[in-house]
Amino acid sequence: QVQLVESGGGLVQAGGSLRLSCAASGSTFRFNVMGWYRQAPGKQRELVAHMSSDGSTNYADSAKGRFTISRDNAKNTVYLQMNSLKPEDTAVYYCNAYGTNWENYWGQGTQVTVSS
Repeated sequence: QVQLVESGGGLVQAGGSLRLSCAASGSTFRFNVMGWYRQAPGKQRELVAHMSSDGSTNYADSAKGRFTISRDNAKNTVYLQMNSLKPEDTAVYYCNAYGTNWENYWGQGTQVTVSS
C-alpha cells in the first residue's frame, strides 16, 4: 500500500520561508510524476508544482520565482522550497504522485499559514 506522508508545514510570517517534504512508502517503483497541490478555504485544489522522473518541472504562475520543487528518486521523496511567502499562499498543501501505470496517490495534507 503506497502512502505519501507530508511534513514541514507551519506558521510563518510574510516574506519567510518553509520547506515541505513528502516521503513515499510502500512502493518499490519510481513515480512518473511527483508534485504539490494546495487548497485554500473556499477554493478548489490547484497545482503548485510537479516534477517528472526525467527532471522536467511545471509551476503554477503564482509559484514561479518563489518556489522550487526537487526530488530524491532514490528516496522517493519530493520537496517544495517556498520563499517569499505571502498571506495568499495560506492553504493545505497536498503531496501528489503518479505511479508507473499512472495510478494517482495523495498525501493527507499539511497546513501552511502565512501571517501578514
